[in-house]
Amino acid sequence: MTKTLIFKQTHGKLWFDGKFVDCNEAKISVQTHGLHYGSCVFEGERAYGGEIFKSRTHTDRLINSCKLLGFELPYSATEFERAKQELRQMSGIEQAYVRPVAWRGSEQLGVSASGNTIHAAIAIWEMDTYFSDKMKGIRLDIADWRRPPAVCAPVKAKAAGLYMICTLSKDAAARAGYNDAMMMDYEGRIAECTGAHIFFVRDGELHTPSAEWILDGITRATVMEIAQVRGLTVHERHIMPDELPRFSECFIVGSAVEITPVNEIKGTYFTPGEVSRQMIEDYDTLIHGKALV
Repeated sequence: MTKTLIFKQTHGKLWFDGKFVDCNEAKISVQTHGLHYGSCVFEGERAYGGEIFKSRTHTDRLINSCKLLGFELPYSATEFERAKQELRQMSGIEQAYVRPVAWRGSEQLGVSASGNTIHAAIAIWEMDTYFSDKMKGIRLDIADWRRPPAVCAPVKAKAAGLYMICTLSKDAAARAGYNDAMMMDYEGRIAECTGAHIFFVRDGELHTPSAEWILDGITRATVMEIAQVRGLTVHERHIMPDELPRFSECFIVGSAVEITPVNEIKGTYFTPGEVSRQMIEDYDTLIHGKALV
């Protein structure tokens, strides 16, 4: 039920180090530190009707990710926001995926690269719904790889290097016939999926893993905002895999997948229900700039 999506910009302009250039003319050195050592951070954002949802929140997180990796974005949040908006307008794309990225350059190709130039770019391409017919639900495998603790990696940074195990896990899940994989933390507790956070429903209340070892999700926070408006209790806590059969619903959340129900986690089945449906409807209301009533 995954649509064929193009997850890259194939034509038009992108923003590159302060200038708008043709996407096919944007070049970086093969010796860039971001390629060899993973000193790269990024964001994934969506525009609806020409408006980037929670754009400034994403920019602030990008800036924080840079700091966690020991470098600074060479543009203020205001300048970066302006670049995103101008690029969106220039593209003419109303329903878009926006990919800001910042990385260390190629002056020094070694483990230490504190003096390297910091580069930044923003790409944009057309994107519709990631999963079609959402209420059918998707199938999740359980990943072999585990999310690292904060003492082992800068887990609060949306850093390129941290996604290596996500790629491995999602590709393995696809080979096994699943849509995605659920990952555990280093102690075997449920953490998140390869590119999305996860929620469960029991007796009309939401349960979601504690965020000690995972990225501070913007869509995750939006779901909690919706829950507050709807009077739903949210339990942020440690969740063990043996609890899965005791939940009635499950859904994953993220900028790309939005709100997507789950019907199976490797042999444990769920029925996408009214809580999931309400979340999807309310999220659709918010991303189109309307208030919940």
